[in-house]
Amino acid sequence: MSAASEITRKAESNLAFALKILPKDRREDMVVFYAFCRTVDDIADEKDIPVAQRAEDLRLWEDGIRDGFPSAHELGNELMEMVGRRGISSQWLLEIIDGCRMDLQSQKFGSWEALSKYNWKVAGVVGLVSTRIFGCVHESSDRYAEMLGNALQLTNILRDVGEDLSNGGRIYLPENDIIRFQYSERDLIGRVYDGRFIAMMRYQSERAEYLFREAEALIHPMDRHALLPARAMAEIYQCLLEKMKEDGFRVFDRRYSVSKSRKLLILLKFLFAGRLRSE
Repeated sequence: MSAASEITRKAESNLAFALKILPKDRREDMVVFYAFCRTVDDIADEKDIPVAQRAEDLRLWEDGIRDGFPSAHELGNELMEMVGRRGISSQWLLEIIDGCRMDLQSQKFGSWEALSKYNWKVAGVVGLVSTRIFGCVHESSDRYAEMLGNALQLTNILRDVGEDLSNGGRIYLPENDIIRFQYSERDLIGRVYDGRFIAMMRYQSERAEYLFREAEALIHPMDRHALLPARAMAEIYQCLLEKMKEDGFRVFDRRYSVSKSRKLLILLKFLFAGRLRSE
């Protein structure tokens, strides 16, 4: 098993699950890309390793992308071979690393616009690379990828509010939205769960729902089939968002997920849709 396949297998992520829809060659390339994203994200998140060491590890990835990796660096070389084969800009890979670097230090986002810039680096660019691997050809698919990336990342942020506080006191919720509901950063750090918090989280979930709808509207018929994995991801995350909403966003004391059986049903739905098109 390759290094990329092993990383993807262990992650058991929603994306890795959705990749099963892809043809073998495109799935293998997405496995390599996912393994890269997972690796640099894990570097940034490893709180038991000093920040300086994590920053150096990210820099080494940047150097490899710019100048080439040592022959023994299996994942790095697989990544660059895939990038060349699919005509993907290496600058996008550097943007992803830069987004991960932002997580090395606790930071605040004063507004949704500020958070959206971060989301673009860690999710929107991931979507742009993915559309190339999927084989999309229409220009609207780039806008779809960026919009969906924003929706997925915001959903992750809502799910991970409690975990992010435990991991270096990270707060991704826009500061002006927290204030809008007469909640505060102090309340958030203190994990105050009340009507203000629920209203604020509901407001954010409505924003994510809007982004999902806007992304769906951008799907062009030319790329509808190529985007099957992304569409499956969108449905899985919409289920996750609905689950949090129905449970009152109890994100301080639980981690929400979509059951494997539900994800399997979604996967089968899109596999069936893909086979109908090919007949």
